[in-house]
Amino acid sequence: MPWIAYIAHFIAAAFLTNGVPHFVNGVSGRSFRSPFAPRAKLGSPTANVVWGWANFLIAFLLFANIGPLYIGTPGDTIFVAAGMLVTGIVLARIFEGQSR
Repeated sequence: MPWIAYIAHFIAAAFLTNGVPHFVNGVSGRSFRSPFAPRAKLGSPTANVVWGWANFLIAFLLFANIGPLYIGTPGDTIFVAAGMLVTGIVLARIFEGQSR
């Protein structure tokens, strides 16, 4: 598989990981930081559902259209896991101290 597919899978995993907190908070009816809200304010639950869904859609399009995804093969598994781990750590640091 070409190296660009591994990079696309890493980025897709990042979008997938970013979509989870937005979607979960949105469907739970909680306000959460969103790119649609000013920095000091929280985004509405509806905006977060839409933002989470958009992240899922981008992840799906990257996984489906740029090289086949074979979870279980070393290359794909490592790049997807690394994308999720790196994004998870970055998001944890960004959202740290914001829980109520």
